[in-house]
Amino acid sequence: MLASAQGINSPLKIVREVYDNLPFNRLLGLKVEFLEIDRAGFCFSMKNELIGNTVHGILHGGVISTVLDTTGGITATASAIERMKDLSNDEVAKLISRIGTIDMRVDYLRPGRGIQFHSTGTVMRTGRKVAVTRMELKNEENVLIAVGTGTYIVG
Repeated sequence: MLASAQGINSPLKIVREVYDNLPFNRLLGLKVEFLEIDRAGFCFSMKNELIGNTVHGILHGGVISTVLDTTGGITATASAIERMKDLSNDEVAKLISRIGTIDMRVDYLRPGRGIQFHSTGTVMRTGRKVAVTRMELKNEENVLIAVGTGTYIVG
C-alpha cells in the first residue's frame, strides 16, 4: 500500500511537496525527513535566527512549539490520506489547505541544545473530521527536548 501511495502523483507526494515548500517552513529550515500514512518527521539545523537564549545558545520555545505543531499537522494530513486516494491532485491540494490546528499541548522537557534536530509525529486517532497526534523533538544525540499532543481538523 505505502509503495503505491508514494507514486509519482500520489497524495503523499503532494503533501510532502506542500510542507517542504511552505515559506515559513523554509525560513525555519524544516525538511521532511520521512512521510508515511501513520507517522512523519522533519529535520532542521540550529542557526542563529532560531536562538531564544543567546547566553546558552538554545532554541526559542516558539520554534520548538512551531516545529511540533508542523509535525503534528503533516502527520494528521498523512493520516487523512486514505480519503484522498481517489481524488485528483487539485482536490488533494484543496483538502490539504483546509487542515488546521484545533488544539495543541507542548511539554518542554529540556533546553533546546543541539546542532541538528529531528521531530517525529505519530497518529493516535484519525476520524472523519479530526485527527489526534503525538509529537517529539530530539537533538542529534537523541536527547528528548519536548513532546506535544495536537488535535487537527482534517475533514
